[in-house]
Parts: sequence; structure tokens; C-alpha cells
Amino acid sequence: MKRIVLTGGGTAGHVTPNIALIPGLVQQDYEIQYIGSYDGIEKRLIEELGIPYHGISSGKLRRYFDLKNFSDPFRVINGYFQAKKLLKELKPDLIFSKGGFVTVPVVQAAKRLHIPVIIHESDMTPGLANKLAIPAATKVCCNFPETVPLLPKGKAVLTGSPIRQQLHQGNRLRALDFCGFTAEKPVLLIIGGSLGSVAVNNAVRGILPELLKSFQIIHLCGKGNLDEKLTGTPGYVQYEYIQEELADLFALADVVVSRAGANAICELLDLRKPMLLIPLSAAASRGDQILNARSFRKQGFCEMLEEENITPDLLLSSILNLYENRETYIRAMEKSDVSDAVNTIISLILQISG
Repeated sequence: MKRIVLTGGGTAGHVTPNIALIPGLVQQDYEIQYIGSYDGIEKRLIEELGIPYHGISSGKLRRYFDLKNFSDPFRVINGYFQAKKLLKELKPDLIFSKGGFVTVPVVQAAKRLHIPVIIHESDMTPGLANKLAIPAATKVCCNFPETVPLLPKGKAVLTGSPIRQQLHQGNRLRALDFCGFTAEKPVLLIIGGSLGSVAVNNAVRGILPELLKSFQIIHLCGKGNLDEKLTGTPGYVQYEYIQEELADLFALADVVVSRAGANAICELLDLRKPMLLIPLSAAASRGDQILNARSFRKQGFCEMLEEENITPDLLLSSILNLYENRETYIRAMEKSDVSDAVNTIISLILQISG
């Protein structure tokens, strides 16, 4: 039996692609171990699956001034020696790294021990943690065609992002019952991101009466962002967060308005859901969501609105146009080369681990 170490953490987006690979790895008789931080979101998500979990010290590498910049390098160094000790004990055939700062010491330790490493980069341009790890990688999987030229020659593999297969098992009838909706009217799903988006939430609620003339609306608005005044509005349901019923809600949705986080939009691509993307502004991020959305628009998968340009009329017309032309977007997504990322990545793992 071969052994693989998965690593990645800090946000759900650095964990769920690893989780999506687990069933396929089990099917190929891999023994799976996981290395993450002591108390990151990855610890709970992985332990719930019964996968052996090993915590190490980790620190964030910041481009801006922060007092922790003086202490975190020592935590990273400590994490390196912890990872090196763990890898000597585990003796994995391969490391698969999804990114996040906890992966930097793991990948560097693997390089020192001559263990092959596959890295996955979700965004169009690599984040800082992956930039530091890429020189140690055997291969680098990516989501976007535009990323390939940015990576070292011979390392880049265009795979797409691994998607949890249970998302394909949604049931429209269960979702209709869950939401109290009718089957006679189309459904618009609004996704504000795991923490919710004030800008997206407010923009949608500002045109809610007009939207309800054409759609039933499911609004995933994020923790603390429910609007009690709208509770009980016919044709409108709002949830802070959905987990078990998410696949059903995806199955029910005709069109989607979403932020442009790489994993989220790759799930929508895999599910063939026409989408209007409203990326985080460059002022609130490193601009990766804007690049992600522009790439999807260029490939014909979505409509896009930049946050700074949103007006009520423009948002309403964009959503109506998206629904009217939904079949065009679906046809474009069906031609995508990155719609079977799980099997593509597992084939790569099998090839490299021998």
C-alpha cells in the first residue's frame, strides 16, 4: 500500500480540494495522512473524516508591517523541523499540497528528504505560500490556462480544481421542500462567500422586489448577515451557512450570483451553473478574484460585474440577461478541458509516486 500526505489549511478553500481527492485515493489503495496547523479549520474537517491528522507549528508570511512578522518566522522554522521529523516517521511516497502557510515547512522538509511534491494552485496567480513552495515541487496543478506560462517550464499541469463528488448528488425535489418553493418559477442562488459580503448582500436586497417578479431566491448571506425584516418574504429564503443541503440547493438553482473565489467558481463550472461573478475588489484583496472572474468571462462561462461599478439597474439587467442566455453559458462550460480534475490529479499522483 502506498502512502500519501495531504497538506493545506488556513481556509476551507485550502482543505476541500484535498477532501475531494480522498475517495479516489482510497479507491487506489493509498494510505492517507494529513499535516496541518494545530488549530486551523483543516483540523476539524479532516478529523471528521477519520483521517490521521498531525498538527505542526505555522506562521503567516505577511507583505505588510505587523509585530507578528518578528515572531512568525520562528514558528515556521519550528514547523519545518516538526514536519521533517513527521515525514521521516511516515515515509510517504508523495506529498500533495493545496496551499496555505502551513504547507511551506511541509514542502521544504519534503524537498530536503527527496519526497516528490505535487502542489495545487487555485487562483490565476500563485499566492505567497505557493510561490515559496513551487521551487520544491515536482508538478504544479492549476485551474486557469493563463497560469501555465507563469509557472516553471515543465512543472505546470492544467487540471482544474478537485470538486467534492457529493455536490453532484443533489436533489431538486428535496430542495424545493426545504425552501418551500414551487417548481413553476426559476430559482436564483446568491452566494456571498463563507463570511458573507456586505456589498453583494446589500446590492441584492436593494433590488429584491424586482428580482422576485422573475425568480425565487436562495440567499447564502454569511454569518451574522441575516436581515430579520425579510424573514417570511414569499419566494425568498436566507441562510447564514448551508452544509448538508448545499448539493440540493445547487441542483435547484437555475442561475447563480457569486463571489469569484477559485474553488467556488470551479464548483459552479463543474455543475454547469450559469453565473454572474462579483469579485472582491482589489482594495480588499490581492486582486486574485478579479483575475479569476476575467478568465471565466473570457472562456464564456460567466457574466462579470466589478463591485465598484454595481448599480441597482445594472445588477438587475445582468441577472436577467444571465438567465435569458443561460444555455449559451452551459454550452461553453460543457466544452471545458478542466471538468474532471479529481481523476486527472489522481492519475498524476499515480504516475509520480510510481
